[in-house]
Amino acid sequence: MTTRTRTRPEGNTVHRTARHAAALAATALTLALAACSPATTGNGSNGSKGDRTPTPATSTAAAAAATAALPNLVGTGLQTAQDTAQAAGFYHLVSHDSLGRARHQILDRDWKVCSQTPAAGQHDTSATVDLGAVKLAESCPAKDASAPAKAAGTMPDFKGKSLAVARTALGTSTSITTKDASSNGRMILVESNWQVCAQTPAAGAKLTGQPVVFTAVKFGETCP
Repeated sequence: MTTRTRTRPEGNTVHRTARHAAALAATALTLALAACSPATTGNGSNGSKGDRTPTPATSTAAAAAATAALPNLVGTGLQTAQDTAQAAGFYHLVSHDSLGRARHQILDRDWKVCSQTPAAGQHDTSATVDLGAVKLAESCPAKDASAPAKAAGTMPDFKGKSLAVARTALGTSTSITTKDASSNGRMILVESNWQVCAQTPAAGAKLTGQPVVFTAVKFGETCP
C-alpha cells in the first residue's frame, strides 16, 4: 500500500511535466511559423484581392463554356442528329413531324431531319433544339409544317389535315367522333394516318363546347 501511495504522485508528476513540455514546444512552433508567414490583409494574401475576385480570364472562360457550336443536322438520320447535338453540348432536344401530321417519332432511326431550329452556329447550350423530320422513305416538304395552333373560339378548317392535328388543336375537353369517309366502315386507330374530308361544325363556326364530327380517309386516298 505504501509503495502504491508513493508511485502514483511520482507518476502524475512525470505526466504533468511531459504535457507541460509538449505545450511549450507547440507554442514555440506556432510563433516560429507566424514569424515566417507573409503579412496578409482582409482582401487576400499579400494584400491582393485575387483570392476572392475572379480574374477577367476566368470570367471569359466561364462565359465561353455556356456556348458551343451547333452543327448542321439537316439531312442526317434523326438518331444521329440527336447524338451529334448532345456530343456538341446541347441536351434540350425535341422533334416534330415536318409534314404536319403530328406523328410521333417513336423509333428515331426511321426518321431523317428536314429542318432544325436554331440553325447551325454558335448558340447557348441551354437552348432547345427542335428538329423537323419525316420518315426515311418520304421527301422533305418545301416548307416545314409547324405544330398545330390551339383553336381560339372558332372552328378551324381541318380539311386535308390529320385527325391527330385536329384533336390536338381542339383540346382534350372537346367531344370528337371520327368516321371512315369511304364505304368500307374501317376503324380509325392511328389518327395521324388519316386526313379530314369533312367536319361538323363547319370552319368559322363559333365553338361553344358542342361535339365535333370528322369523316376521314387514309393519307394517299381521295376523299369521296
